[in-house]
Parts: sequence; C-alpha cells; structure tokens
Amino acid sequence: MKKELSATTARDTAEAILRYLENHPEAKDTLEGIAQWWLLREWSERLLGDVERAVSLLLSQGFLLESRREGLPAYYGLNPQERDAISKFLKRS
Repeated sequence: MKKELSATTARDTAEAILRYLENHPEAKDTLEGIAQWWLLREWSERLLGDVERAVSLLLSQGFLLESRREGLPAYYGLNPQERDAISKFLKRS
C-alpha cells in the first residue's frame, strides 16, 4: 500500500513538474527550488479553486457568512446560528 501511494505521489509530482516546465520551458532550479517555487505555486493555484468551491458549498448550506468591505476581498466566518446543523454535517462525513 505504501509503495502504491508513493508511486502515485511520484507520478502526480512528475506531472506537476512537467506542467510547470510546459509553461516555463527555460526554468531551471534545485530540488528545493522546484518544491518551493514550481510545485507550491502549481498546488496552491489548484487548492485555491478547491477552496473556492468548498466555500460556495458552505455558503449555500448557510454554514458560513460572507462579509464585505469596500475595496477589499470578501471574507468568511462561521454562522453561529447553524452550529447544530454543522455538527450534524460533520458527524455524517
């Protein structure tokens, strides 16, 4: 199982490196640089999309409240009136 996970992770990482190089064909870096600058950037962009979809879901359920301030991005927090529903949701997960 651990070898299978390791092979899958290595393949996913290899694909991410190639995607980066496809967009930046002149890039060269150390192992640390590849991890920090190439992969974290790739994964954080992908993660941002995942977070956006999750926040939309939580807003639609009423679990989060959205606040806005002029000139600043929206920010989100717990809807205290939905604590019981949130607990039930988490127990089902």
